[in-house]
Amino acid sequence: MSSLNFPLFKTKVEGLDKVFDVTSPSGRAEYFQAKAGPEIRKLRDYLREGSFIAYLLGKKNSGKGTYAKMLAEIVGNDKIVHLSVGDMIRDLDEVVADPEKKKDLVAFLEKNYRGYLHLDEIMEALEGRSTKVLLPSELILALVKKKIADMPKKAIFIDGFPRSMDQVSYSLFFRDLMGYRDDPDVFVMIDVPETVIDERIKYRLICPLCKTSRNLKLLATTKPGYDKETEKFYLNCDNPECAGARMGTKEGDELGIEPIKERLKTDEELMKQATTLYGVPKILLRNSVPVDKAGEMLDSYEITPEYTYELQADGSIKVGEKPWQVTDDEGVASYSLMPPAVVVSLIKQLVEALGIK
Repeated sequence: MSSLNFPLFKTKVEGLDKVFDVTSPSGRAEYFQAKAGPEIRKLRDYLREGSFIAYLLGKKNSGKGTYAKMLAEIVGNDKIVHLSVGDMIRDLDEVVADPEKKKDLVAFLEKNYRGYLHLDEIMEALEGRSTKVLLPSELILALVKKKIADMPKKAIFIDGFPRSMDQVSYSLFFRDLMGYRDDPDVFVMIDVPETVIDERIKYRLICPLCKTSRNLKLLATTKPGYDKETEKFYLNCDNPECAGARMGTKEGDELGIEPIKERLKTDEELMKQATTLYGVPKILLRNSVPVDKAGEMLDSYEITPEYTYELQADGSIKVGEKPWQVTDDEGVASYSLMPPAVVVSLIKQLVEALGIK
């Protein structure tokens, strides 16, 4: 993303030699206190009375939901909510199928929807909706208002809006629509190399029973296996609440980013346009760091590990681990960062953007 400047962010703390397990909740709690303790306290104090709206902008599969949910885990799930517009729209399938819920939705839209498409056409579109059809911006605004009307006042991370160029200006009116007139809003933009997104998709595995998601290359379970017929390694689910089924791929994942290249291009253009808006602070999160800068910028456990597998003579599987090296969009050899390292950057930039003293 050459036209956008996502600066490197240093998470390394001089004199802090402890290795934290950032894959466990307790380890992350210690890690965040060590890396951003003062800023976390400031955010918690601020959220006792205040709130804010953050628009998450980033390419598909860039980790928007992961970062927002991890921030809520550390700062307080009772103070921060991640609102996925995509999930909200998908939930409408259940709403329009239930006569009572549909009636309530129609009554709400009659009172709150303002747009060029007639309400009858809106309901018809929802009932026979294709996921490829982009719903009118005015409808999404009304639906978000309905969603948030049922929530206590919290800081909100909106994921999935704006989704197109014409929706960028609409986002500026969210505060008024949702009753947060006096609260600040910020754009949180995430830069992830397309090679990272590609391999996240290609190596993704899902448990057919509990739907737990893992990644053969990047997020292994404790139960790998080897298929003699295909001569390929696989993962068995290790969710303690699951029977431990063999995990499989989702149809189309083997194509990686190929089917979504146009979507990725649009997402990038959205971020470029958002940077030109005046009056809205921008938080720039970078998922990767050049290999030659990694030693001075971060600790080794903050680098995403790549898992390798080796079949032993006795039939057992030896699992290896090494830093995952990718080529970023500028052709630079880089390491992809673990989510907690990116969230440290989010916390510190958020405190600055909100002007918290």
